[in-house]
Amino acid sequence: MSDSFLEAVRTRFRALLSTARFTQFASVGFVGAAVDIVALALLVELTPLGPIVGKAISWELSIVVIFVINERWTFAEYGAMSPRALGKRFLRSNAVRFAGFLVTLGVLAGLVEGFGVWYLAANVIGIGVGFFVNYTCESLYTWKVHHE
Repeated sequence: MSDSFLEAVRTRFRALLSTARFTQFASVGFVGAAVDIVALALLVELTPLGPIVGKAISWELSIVVIFVINERWTFAEYGAMSPRALGKRFLRSNAVRFAGFLVTLGVLAGLVEGFGVWYLAANVIGIGVGFFVNYTCESLYTWKVHHE
């Protein structure tokens, strides 16, 4: 492997090791998880939607909340603030978090359908697994923290 490739990997890895940013991201994630869990419970218990469709809706609601908080707090010093730049970051964030969503949804579906786990417990486990996918991708792709 070339030295430039290895240096690029090292740079990105070091950027992910920011304790302050990781802590902020995790805090925002807890808020987003709370929004997701409450919305999912309300959608499943108060509508004819099942846990899979309810998860898709609760996920997008939580993504909007998470993006706004991350934009204003966790990654406030990254990226231009023009409406176009903000819109591009929001679309990138949704695309990136879709990978985390697929992980979360896969865990939820697998645990509920395959093992009979209660949907809210399965959702919490899925959120935990998807968190690391989201942190890595949001940091490196959406806000490009390795460009410091």
